[in-house]
Amino acid sequence: MTFDSRRPAASSSIVIAGAGSVGCHVGAHLAAAGRGVTLLLREPLAKAIARHGLRMSDLDGRDEVLPPDALKLALDPATAFRSADVVLVTVKSRDTAAMAQSIAAHAPAGAIVVSLQNGVENAEILRQGLGRDYRVVDAMVPFNVVQTKKDGDAPHVHRATSGTIQIEGGVAGLRDLLNVLGAPVAEHDDIDAALWGKLLVNLNNALNALSDLPLIEQLGDRRWRLLISRQMLEGLAVLAAAGIRPAPVEGLPPRLIAFALSLPDILFRLAARGMMAIDKTARSSMWEDLRAGRPTEIDYIQGEIVRLAEKHGIAAPLNRQVMQLIKKAEIAGQGSPALPPERSPGRYKAATWAP
Repeated sequence: MTFDSRRPAASSSIVIAGAGSVGCHVGAHLAAAGRGVTLLLREPLAKAIARHGLRMSDLDGRDEVLPPDALKLALDPATAFRSADVVLVTVKSRDTAAMAQSIAAHAPAGAIVVSLQNGVENAEILRQGLGRDYRVVDAMVPFNVVQTKKDGDAPHVHRATSGTIQIEGGVAGLRDLLNVLGAPVAEHDDIDAALWGKLLVNLNNALNALSDLPLIEQLGDRRWRLLISRQMLEGLAVLAAAGIRPAPVEGLPPRLIAFALSLPDILFRLAARGMMAIDKTARSSMWEDLRAGRPTEIDYIQGEIVRLAEKHGIAAPLNRQVMQLIKKAEIAGQGSPALPPERSPGRYKAATWAP
């Protein structure tokens, strides 16, 4: 059997596969817009939502609690996927292959599977695991979501930065189904380029995790911005050697972002007002992973740059060093190491953190 191109409709059954911060945020907004949403999630979070509902908020001022009955909750894939029309995959990249196996085992043939994940290879991993019975659609999520839990309250997912989800075109009706207030969606005519652009911006996830600072505070320090800029320029050189042209992120070319980050503080604040539209509590998901003692996605972000550099015989020392520092922090299991930024004066040099 091959994929049956069914047109999604407002009545389509949507499953969020691996509902964490991003998955709960997207799922909550879809449910608030009247879509039928099932969250496949872990038991502690499911119990909290079943008891208190799910609170969602964003930078635009929206703040509401969905009642428990607004969402279907499932702990096992067989229950979640049984009647799925659209599956939104939001697991970490390391779990993509396993999720593909679960979808193939339990979801009806013809379901549309959308990757809402970091990294550039997840859609291909899903295609390999699902075969021709399913339509896999790649997508890029540009914003950061912070999840907090407090005993006795509804779990809270807060969109702490701005942006529009970009999805691969070609499936009629999918954008209309997913495009809702609070989680806007647009089609992109070169989703691979969009993913590479986002990956370059995501290189800061690791630096933020190493800094132990909120994003707004980290970006306010030019020493950290110079490190981010250097990582991005190094990544751009690697992509150029590989013949890859990354797309702009929220309208800004990655090279322009790298330049803006290198500006002195006063000029940066003038040039990057939109870039600084960040909630004061926001940190990277990699920082959250280190704090929780979970493996990070470093292999799927800096790791992609390092592997591509090795393939094309060029150097990427800063990305490699950041990757090594994150792996060291993972092994230590003590959360963020709270490293200081590079302090070299004058012309920027690569980081020289002590091992």
